[in-house]
Amino acid sequence: MVKAESVHKRFGRLEVLKGVSLEVQPGEVVCMIGASGSGKSTFLRCINHLERIDAGRLWVDGRLVGYRQSGDKLHELRDAEVCRERSEIGMVFQRFNLFGHMTALENVIEAPIRVRKLRKRDAVGQGKSLLEQVGLTDKIDNYPAQLSGGQQQRVAIARALAMKPKLMLFDEPTSALDPELVGEVLEVMKGLALDFRTTMIVVTHEMGFAREAADRVLMMDDGRIIEEGTPEHFFEAPREERTKQFLSAIL
Repeated sequence: MVKAESVHKRFGRLEVLKGVSLEVQPGEVVCMIGASGSGKSTFLRCINHLERIDAGRLWVDGRLVGYRQSGDKLHELRDAEVCRERSEIGMVFQRFNLFGHMTALENVIEAPIRVRKLRKRDAVGQGKSLLEQVGLTDKIDNYPAQLSGGQQQRVAIARALAMKPKLMLFDEPTSALDPELVGEVLEVMKGLALDFRTTMIVVTHEMGFAREAADRVLMMDDGRIIEEGTPEHFFEAPREERTKQFLSAIL
């Protein structure tokens, strides 16, 4: 579903990604861990072309992300084409980014109606089903200001799922939440991973989630993937000293 080949990204003179290569299979759940500034979020944003890469290649479901190739050269797609591709990749950010003037249900149905041209009646039915899936049946008419942070993040997850994405990207989705609200969001994500086998790449510091829901865990450090393996390998017998240091600091 995802293939990255020697992906590089720099911001000015700062090289943030230094040749990241990765493959993620359909239905696989991959958790990325590492210290702040190691390149995890930047890599996630490159996957749906929110950031342009400087070298390498990125494919989602067999198609180059943000570019078409002609001979040895890459040509960036027009904005409309990029947006069309991006509509098949769901992303949940640290901040919820809900529309404050819309109810939970209106937030969920907006993109399917405007982008996928779904009939409103069908979008409403789908939206209610998704809000039920994330445990918010009783909040469909509430505005974001009337919801807790955990509830807003669950609406954001439902909104991403409403586009029926091939791939879900989560960028530290619980980092902005009060500790007592983290569990409710992780439970929804666990359900997507274990019950629905949604293809997911999750940047997270929640090691319990990585241990329970991930098929593979990756450690990023200084713009590179330095170790990867099953949760069992990762948490019980990591090879790299940097991985051991990181895990001992947060566990």
